[in-house]
Formats: sequence, structure tokens, C-alpha cells
Amino acid sequence: MRHKFGYKKLNRTSEHRKALIKNMLNSLIKYEQITTTLPKAKVLKPVADKIVTLGKKESLQNTRFLISKLQNIQNANKVINILSKRYKNRNGGYTRIIKAGYRYGDNSPKAVIEFVDRDVEAKKVDKKKKDKNIKDKEDQNKIKATTT
Repeated sequence: MRHKFGYKKLNRTSEHRKALIKNMLNSLIKYEQITTTLPKAKVLKPVADKIVTLGKKESLQNTRFLISKLQNIQNANKVINILSKRYKNRNGGYTRIIKAGYRYGDNSPKAVIEFVDRDVEAKKVDKKKKDKNIKDKEDQNKIKATTT
């Protein structure tokens, strides 16, 4: 019998668990692929699938619910405008979990959770591009340093 086994507690209080899931969900939506532990990935998968399903049903109520759940307007817009269009012909199963070995420090199982048919360029959202002028100046400084 499975009475009183509704969800994984992850050895956290309810507030900590909710914040953890919200932060991981925001990172998953932003980067479309994250690396975490296997139990956390298994908890995150159904939550992420439900969020994408809500984004597919375009209504003001669902938009407000997404914004309140994610607490990030940019990610809510990405779910509504990009992810829901990408998965409009798919009936569930928007994410996948890939086992990725064991963590060095405590030997806990790691996993990669990602969106199916993800955008590879989404991983580089926060990385700043170097200006060509800055790179040229660095090259000139290296040349000056080697010649003197």
C-alpha cells in the first residue's frame, strides 16, 4: 500500500522544496538543459511537463498561472511563445532524463534533464560575446609583451 507517499520530500522542508523546484524549473526553461541529481530530475520532470501543457492552452488564466508559478515573466513568455509552438503536435513527454554517472564528492547519481528537440543555442544565453576590438587589443598587448 502506498498511503501517504504522494511526492518525494528530498530531505527538505516544504518551502525549501518549492523554491528548489521553482529555481530548477526556471533554469530548465531558460537553458533547456540542466545537470542535477537523479532524484531531483525525477521530481522536476512532471512539473516541467505540466508547465508546457499549460502554455499550450493560450488563455489569460493560464498566462497568469504561469507567471505566478515561475515568478519570471521572460520564462513564462518563452513557455507560451516558443515551447508551446514547438510541442503543439506532441501529447506529453516534453522532457527526458539521461543518467550521467556519479558525482565525485559524494557519489550521488547525476542526471541531465532536457527538453526533447531542444534548441542547442539556448545553453549560451548568458555567455557574453567578446568584442573584436577587445580581442585585437589583447593580441597587441601579448605581442608587445613578447617583444620587450
